[in-house]
Order: sequence, then C-alpha cells, then structure tokens
Amino acid sequence: MDGNGTTVKVLLADDHPHGREGMREILAGAPEFEIVGEAANGEQAVMLAADLVPDLVLMDINMPVLSGMEATQLIKSIDPLIKIVMVTVSDDIADLFESIKRGAQGYLLKNLSPSSWLDYLRAVALDEAPLPKELAFRMLQEFNSGSGGGQQPAEKRDRTAGAGGREADAPIHTALTQREREVLEQVASGSSNRQIAETFGLSEHTVKNHLKNILQKLHLDNRVQLTRYALEKGLVKE
Repeated sequence: MDGNGTTVKVLLADDHPHGREGMREILAGAPEFEIVGEAANGEQAVMLAADLVPDLVLMDINMPVLSGMEATQLIKSIDPLIKIVMVTVSDDIADLFESIKRGAQGYLLKNLSPSSWLDYLRAVALDEAPLPKELAFRMLQEFNSGSGGGQQPAEKRDRTAGAGGREADAPIHTALTQREREVLEQVASGSSNRQIAETFGLSEHTVKNHLKNILQKLHLDNRVQLTRYALEKGLVKE
C-alpha cells in the first residue's frame, strides 16, 4: 500500500522473460503491489505507461528499440508523477546517474534479496527512499562544474521530464523555516528519514511532516526533485 492505503500499480519493463518472471515472483509476496502490465522493450514501456498510468515502473536499463533511460525520459514527459526505478545487474555510476537525471527515482540491483527489493519499493512508493549518497555527490559535482545536467532552475520549469517545478512563480527556498532548510540539505546529501531524525533529535514522523511541508512550499513531488533543487540553489556543500 502507499501512504493512503491504496494498491500500488506496477508496470514491469525488461526484454528478458526470465527477468520479468523474477520481478513477478518478488512482487507476488507483497499484496500491496499490483502488476498491471509488462513490456519487452523501451517503446512498449512508454506506450503501456501512457495507457495504464501505473504508479511505479520497474525499468531495465538495457533494452532494445528504446533503452531504459530513453523510455524513462519519455514516460516522465507524459506523466511526471509516475515513479520509475531502474533495474540493473551493475551499479555503474555513470548509467545510474544518467537515469536519475532523466527522472528515475532510484535503482535496484537484480542480485539483491527479495526482501531488500520489497523494502526499497515500499520506501519509493511512500517517497521515503533516499537518493544514494554516491549519486547525490555526483549530482553535486556536476552542478559545481556548471553543467547542471541541462536542467533549468526549478522555478522556471513546468512539470515535464520529471524536472519538478510546477509554476513559474513557485515559492523559492526562502519560504522555508530554518529547520526545513536543514532537512532539505540532509535529503540532498542522501540521508534517509531515520538518519535525519537521528541527526536532529526528531521523530521520523516529524521529519515526514517537514518533508511534506517542504514539497508543498517548493511545489515539488519527490526527494530526487528536492535534491536537484537544493543543488541548483547551492544549498548543499561538499
């Protein structure tokens, strides 16, 4: 279930039948996830995402016709609220970083245990999965180099390609309280809710409330967008 107790609709995308079978078997142990479709290549994934509007897509990185990264970017341009998790046999930082830039929420290694998969996917569904610290650091390096991954500032973006800004006049981070800015910096550094709670001596419930307020004030949708925003605004230092 997501935070509202509703079923999470999942689209599987992998060109190998045994890969999709493995994902089916893992999700079969979690009734809160409902598989609504399967795609054998990136183009099918885009078409099915547009038709089925899943809550979550499990996307293999390397697929024919369209790669997982290309499909991710197209799906995010159709509906930025669809969460996408890349599924891969390798934790190659370059590929994973490119996937995050194109809108993915995170990644899963195929050799992880089923329980690790389900724990992570539940966190993603609740928007509580932290961006891995190595990817957050890579994003920080890129923004510091001036490239910024080709993204526009959050206030100047519409909700396309998973970029995050909803309105041109979205409130900027100066609307945040000091504690909210501290929480935002921790999120952008790759900290989990539990780690943030321990850092500031707060309950996880309080941290979740801070994150909810931050997302509302900045008109953003998830932790990855918060990380981008914080880096764009120079709120995180190496």
